[in-house]
Amino acid sequence: MDAKILKEAWLVLNRRYTNDITLSEQLWQELETAYTAKGRYYHTLQHINEMLLLVATHSTSLQDTDSLSFAIFYHDIIYSPLSKDNEEKSAALAVKRLQRLGLPAQQQAHIRQMILATKAHVSSSDPDTNLLLDFDLSILASAWDHYLTYTRQIRKEYSIVPYLLYKKGRKKVLQHFLAMPRIYKTQQFYEQYEEVAKQNMEWELQQLLA
Repeated sequence: MDAKILKEAWLVLNRRYTNDITLSEQLWQELETAYTAKGRYYHTLQHINEMLLLVATHSTSLQDTDSLSFAIFYHDIIYSPLSKDNEEKSAALAVKRLQRLGLPAQQQAHIRQMILATKAHVSSSDPDTNLLLDFDLSILASAWDHYLTYTRQIRKEYSIVPYLLYKKGRKKVLQHFLAMPRIYKTQQFYEQYEEVAKQNMEWELQQLLA
């Protein structure tokens, strides 16, 4: 993953709202610093890049590509493994930055709601929000070696937590998702990826229970 490509995508997105290149550069630096911070192994620029690639793949299904893209860039800008309000803090910071970029208030509110939706991953009446949620959880249906890497990255992010406590918490997360009526909210993702995601998580859960 080339951070320069992500930066260019950010600058192109910004140009539709501001001519202040210095501001755009400053905001990119803030994003890059956050996503490359020490202790991040999964919630990194790679995660953002993979989600933006899905935006390109599913562009014809989107109603507001810009808002979804901004939500992706900011949805994990604040991330502390032991915090329970990462999404709220990320959404609040996003609104502050989007105000500076000159986005309309209604668009800011939409992006804020999309970011907040990544906390509980509950189906939304907004199609773009459902796509954001599916993009965010696309890793769950990845090829086995990729999924295994993901599980190791998550464990490293929680390395401060003793393994027995981590195992207990991770089991609860997996059981929560497996108990959902459906993991993926859009019909396309549900039909293509639901079973693979469940198989991956069930395998991981069995390893934790062993």
